[in-house]
Amino acid sequence: MSASSTSSQTTGQTIGTTSVPTPTLDETGFIIPQEADILAGVLADINAAFGNTLNTDLSTPQGQLAMSLTAILGESYDQFLALANGVDPARATGRMQDAIGRLYFMSRLPATATVVTCQCTGVAGTVIPQGALVQDAAGNSYAAQGSITLDGTGSGSGSFACTQSGPIVCAASTIQLSQSVSGWATVTNRTAGLTGRAVESRSAFEERRKTSVAINAVGPLDAISAAVQALPDVTDVYVADNSTSVATTVGAITLLPHSLYVCVSGGADADIAAAILSKKPPGCDYTGTTTVTVTDSNSQYAKPPSYRVSFQKAVAQPVFITVQLVSSTVTPSDAQDQVRSAVSAAFSGADGGSRARIGMVLYASRFYAGIVALGAWAQIAGLSVGTSANPTGVSLTVGIDQAPVLDPASITVVFV
Repeated sequence: MSASSTSSQTTGQTIGTTSVPTPTLDETGFIIPQEADILAGVLADINAAFGNTLNTDLSTPQGQLAMSLTAILGESYDQFLALANGVDPARATGRMQDAIGRLYFMSRLPATATVVTCQCTGVAGTVIPQGALVQDAAGNSYAAQGSITLDGTGSGSGSFACTQSGPIVCAASTIQLSQSVSGWATVTNRTAGLTGRAVESRSAFEERRKTSVAINAVGPLDAISAAVQALPDVTDVYVADNSTSVATTVGAITLLPHSLYVCVSGGADADIAAAILSKKPPGCDYTGTTTVTVTDSNSQYAKPPSYRVSFQKAVAQPVFITVQLVSSTVTPSDAQDQVRSAVSAAFSGADGGSRARIGMVLYASRFYAGIVALGAWAQIAGLSVGTSANPTGVSLTVGIDQAPVLDPASITVVFV
């Protein structure tokens, strides 16, 4: 419809006019009118239909009808705006973003579980079966990912995965027995677990989609990274190479001559090795402490060749954060919990920003926005990050073999 106040003729019939402003679709996108302007137009149309004699107060029946029609128009415009934005990768969310991902043969990554390495003791030769349960201090259960056989000294270690998916933090020295197994006496975890993640966020999905453009290539580091990131339960990847004929140090890690370095957090070793082999250029060496033998699955071989693929599994690097806030009479009683939640959301990327990753420089300023957004009472006097309690730095460089983890208990909130 036109916003014109005059009528037009088509095949001899009069087409009604309207004072309701119409949306536009141009090179800047779909632009919808303000609902206040729509309401004014609807009221004008109703009044004109009755000879401009109506009382247009919103408390009248005609005013109520106008508001209902305005709400209907506004909702329909909002739905079309969402559809128009949904075809743009930079704005797409939810189902529309999933549809764009399908063009790249991508699916949104599901939530993953926290995995913790536990040290077990008991009678020598005892087999702790796969699925055996332990528990952390918060009551979360963790199941053994494989069977663990205690050696001649009565000790052994293995990985336990939380039975609930999501970013559940497991601090060091918090695991204890929760299931009786004959011959199994104690269990503990010397280091914090690798925290799981929630279902992949909009920003993380878009970041991975951009990277995935290179997945069809062979050789480029982005192609290797994309292939490994696409694996189930992989939460982070860092890829580097040394193209020179001499050993080179990158982020405190010495890369062998002409070697490829892939550090991975999460995922199955066999899957990781196969993904690397499928994308790496031929002839290069590897740098890494985990080695897996991969058999080429190409059916053209009468006797498929096998290759030894090496890579690095990321170790957990605990991060400590201290937030200094200006004390105020309007500070809420749960201020510390609110600050810890805001910092944790920024750290994991749940706030829509970048998450803490392998090999990155983590700046204290990354956490400012989430804290300030809590309210006028949240005035930051200082914020520091580090790898030990009472940090003093304004930035932290994460090693290229480290996966940063943040325990809420490691977030200290001080009022000054």
